[in-house]
Amino acid sequence: QAQLVESGGGLVQPGGSLRLSCAASRSILYYSNIGWYRQALGKQRELVALITRGGVTNHVDSVKGRFTISRDNARNTVYLQMNSLKPEDTAVYYCNAGVSGTLPGPYWGQGTQVTVSS
Repeated sequence: QAQLVESGGGLVQPGGSLRLSCAASRSILYYSNIGWYRQALGKQRELVALITRGGVTNHVDSVKGRFTISRDNARNTVYLQMNSLKPEDTAVYYCNAGVSGTLPGPYWGQGTQVTVSS
């Protein structure tokens, strides 16, 4: 059973930074895609950023230039560096992984809360 564990969320002021981590119980290269999704209160869950097995990354327009997805294969961990945070980035952030290429994949972490507020 795949296990993904997120960490790094918290409360930050607008303009601040956070780095989220997603630790996998197995090699992250097993997965065809690993992504970060977020769900704000009362809204649908949305894709934020994605990294493929080959290392190709994609970021949604609303976070381009502010967020960066990356990985450390040796640590089986995927990161989401979030800079210049805005109140509208407030959400629960989830790590997601799949092996077939379909998005989202079937494996989810428990989520970590990010709150951007002064």
